[in-house]
Amino acid sequence: MVIESEPIGIVKMSNETGYPHHKVRYSLRVLEEENLIEPSSQGAITTERTSEFVDELDDKLDDIVDKLGSMRIEDAAEIES
Repeated sequence: MVIESEPIGIVKMSNETGYPHHKVRYSLRVLEEENLIEPSSQGAITTERTSEFVDELDDKLDDIVDKLGSMRIEDAAEIES
């Protein structure tokens, strides 16, 4: 959400997601501790590290999807055997 709408504040994020302010604030704090966002006077903004992190996460998720797909049972008859 920060990537798409930066800068974005706690109130706007809370209103758009439906999560309470305190949960949004905590989540932003965690992202800030990981240097994925930083505060600005208008709200949270991404850092130089954000794009690389998101790309790596996407790659890892793709790997997981591929592994799960290879584990899928192709034929329901195999279950009955």
